[in-house]
Amino acid sequence: MKALGRHVLAEMYGCEPEMLDNVERVRDMMVAAAVAAGAEVREVVFHRFSPQGVSGVVVISESHLAVHTWPELGYAAVDVFTCGDRVDPWDACKYIVEGFKADHYTATEIRRGIFDRPRQQLKAV
Repeated sequence: MKALGRHVLAEMYGCEPEMLDNVERVRDMMVAAAVAAGAEVREVVFHRFSPQGVSGVVVISESHLAVHTWPELGYAAVDVFTCGDRVDPWDACKYIVEGFKADHYTATEIRRGIFDRPRQQLKAV
């Protein structure tokens, strides 16, 4: 069955701590990852926490990229959700792994919006 979207959930370990704690670098890299994957960027919101850590979202026409960092652990949790067939979430995920200089990562893809019958037969709840 065809899915409306693909959602990659990634755990990135051994990342460069200075990168993970720099809101401008994280933001710029996440936007670049979206663009490199062929996505159309709509909105960008990032925040640096005290004493450390960055969280942010890049809203794309095809859905979103999100990140939460723990510089003290060299760890980042990343979500890349894309709808349609034009943008591959794995392209953005690989770009982010390289950008954070992760020693290793794990990632899982979840297919979202899978219907077992034609969409026109579904009724709103």
